[in-house]
Amino acid sequence: MVTKTLVLGIGNPIMQDDGVGVYVVQRLKADQPELPLVDFLDGGTLSFSLIGEIESADHLIVIDAAQLDGEPGAIRTFLNEEMDQFLGQQKNSSVHDVTLIDLLSIALLSDRLPAKRALIGIQPASLELGTEPTPAIEMAIPKACRITVELLEKWNA
Repeated sequence: MVTKTLVLGIGNPIMQDDGVGVYVVQRLKADQPELPLVDFLDGGTLSFSLIGEIESADHLIVIDAAQLDGEPGAIRTFLNEEMDQFLGQQKNSSVHDVTLIDLLSIALLSDRLPAKRALIGIQPASLELGTEPTPAIEMAIPKACRITVELLEKWNA
């Protein structure tokens, strides 16, 4: 069976570290352009238009800034139900009309939730206006890329 994986980077790159998911996906697109059946997508600040992309994927990896209560640049990976639980426990502090849990709930209701899911969360240092990540996030980007590629290799083995 052929499986398609969507690697979705989300965040707002004009709010410094909030754009970390977008920064990681941009780096992955540049460094890993030949990965078969893997789509890298800049999901920006989320919208309902992403539901088709999510529902058409067999596997989903989301990379985003996350409140991990850790040092800036700390990374934690949440898999499958652990991802769902983490997202469900987050306070609705999003400035966006749509949250990731909203999109996953729609996919679940339409019976198209990707079978394998992961959230690679990265602790931000600053969410202030600015177009460059902080040094801690700049250092975390290559590690998040490695984690993503390792997960892709594991899922496609």
